[in-house]
Amino acid sequence: MPFDHLSPVLSDALTARGYEALTPVQSAVVEAEAKGRDLLVSAQTGSGKTVAFGLAMADELIEDGRLPFATSPLALIVAPTRELALQVSRELGWLYAKAGARIATCIGGMDASKERRALNQGVQIVVGTPGRLRDHLERGALDLAALRVAVLDEADEMLDMGFRDDLEEILDGTPETRRTLLFSATIPKPIVQLAKRYQRDALRISTVGEDRGHGDIAYQAVTVAPADIEGAVINLLRLHEAETAMLFCATRDNVRRLHASLVERGFAAVALSGEHSQNERNQALQALRDRRARVCVATDVAARGIDLPTLSLVIHVEIPRDAEALQHRSGRTGRAGKKGTAVLIVPYPRRRRVDGMLRGARINAEWMDAPTAADVRARDQERLIEKLLAPVEHEPEDLELAQRLMAERSAEDIAASLVRAHRALMPPPEDLLDNSPRGRERPERDDRFERQTGDRGERGSADRREGFEDSVWFRLNIGRHQNADPRWILPLLCRRGHVTKGEIGAIRIGPRETMFNIPRAIADRFAEAVMRSANADGEDDSGVAITPAPDGPTYPPRRDKGGYSKGGHDKSGHKGASRATPSRAPGGDRGFGDRAGPRGPASKTDRYKPKPYGQRSPRRPK
Repeated sequence: MPFDHLSPVLSDALTARGYEALTPVQSAVVEAEAKGRDLLVSAQTGSGKTVAFGLAMADELIEDGRLPFATSPLALIVAPTRELALQVSRELGWLYAKAGARIATCIGGMDASKERRALNQGVQIVVGTPGRLRDHLERGALDLAALRVAVLDEADEMLDMGFRDDLEEILDGTPETRRTLLFSATIPKPIVQLAKRYQRDALRISTVGEDRGHGDIAYQAVTVAPADIEGAVINLLRLHEAETAMLFCATRDNVRRLHASLVERGFAAVALSGEHSQNERNQALQALRDRRARVCVATDVAARGIDLPTLSLVIHVEIPRDAEALQHRSGRTGRAGKKGTAVLIVPYPRRRRVDGMLRGARINAEWMDAPTAADVRARDQERLIEKLLAPVEHEPEDLELAQRLMAERSAEDIAASLVRAHRALMPPPEDLLDNSPRGRERPERDDRFERQTGDRGERGSADRREGFEDSVWFRLNIGRHQNADPRWILPLLCRRGHVTKGEIGAIRIGPRETMFNIPRAIADRFAEAVMRSANADGEDDSGVAITPAPDGPTYPPRRDKGGYSKGGHDKSGHKGASRATPSRAPGGDRGFGDRAGPRGPASKTDRYKPKPYGQRSPRRPK
């Protein structure tokens, strides 16, 4: 028997559950050197940590094949989220079923009075979240005086979520003779400090190899224009057609927005975030398990502890905050030896940050373009052909219907109708912008800015458009090196500045920054809208910052072969100014990018002075 070294009740439970061998972390915690000692365990998500600490604490709980009667808990397991606490309770339920264990679950969102009654009736094992356990402890409903084992599951996440004070109060209320087990996917410095305070001579166990990325997960990084993130999500879902997929967003609002968009397009999707009640969460998870839903849109916290056996695709719609968050998110798939795929959607301006995150996590991701509508349709054809050519036993009534159709229509018509009906059942793919990969060969340019809007045959026409004679320049912190392109910059400016495309003039893209101008009459309103749509760093979710640029482009656009500049004008407004003209000519005349005219040097009040967002600039002198 492979489990002879375990208690018979646990060995029988594992065999009945279908276990043939223990995972590495489960084997490590039952070794002779680990018995009776405090443990600090790091293992990747999905490696069987719940069963591992269930086996590790068995020596302190089982007496003569059963758990003794207890008026107060003998074991306490603390988990960061409701879903993880419920999952732990279920796992320990079958593992200790033959030992007669009574388990109580204490989590937020549930009836606290029922939990107190369960605690008063006597339980041996308590599983809960930090906040609810602390509440029961302060009210006197939870007595930890007889506690033998304390387990912190996903300890790093609990510290990241701000539960340090709760954990310390809970552990301070336990006997010093208790055994303390800390389980986590990563062991950062705060966890080490917590272990030093509450553990004695702890045995460090790590089953995480040098490659911190999960070996059963294939990582992909998909580059997209910021305006195409939602379209890329749709095409990825359609391309993979995963049995269950999970999409991660950073905020509740983004979860709500993306979920509504997917449902509108015909996807069977559910949402999980902090704004949902426990009953709504349970219903959403049950819909995924019953396969009534195939897509789950969730925040990081809401998805902690979710274990879905059919989950094979994880999409990071918004970039994780760090390598640990990337690891925890991706760990929802590739569990228990099954293969999974984790896709990061990377807006062009954020590629460098994602590169650094992947290197820090020692994850080798495959960089690729977002799947196009043509890619999705080609994959649909392959799937349809595989499905129709697969051998199958036909029912007599099906054959009768087929013969009737063959008598009335040709085989080609029937096949075309079948393809059309199959395609109508699936949401249509999205047409994306040309997402050329960063680094594609481009002609060398020795100028700083290039006109990118207006008629391609008449560069510079945007400067002469009616309504842009008096305009204000703004700057974007992205350029050609970030694959900046007017086709996605223009909708981004319209969305963030609450303007129409007709209110945006010239767009000049440089190596690392982009300039654009808008009429002065709407400059203040545009700046205020930009401020409202930015975060504390002045950027949007994709890392794009918009700031005033009162002097405009400081270098002229590139000349064409005929000696004229493309998109540039001299101080009198005529085409053909030399590219060597300085930004401020001798005698006070200004060069390219400034509002100079035949009347000579402009006064200081003519220049656009950047004001704090929300303040109106003074009127120009008449």
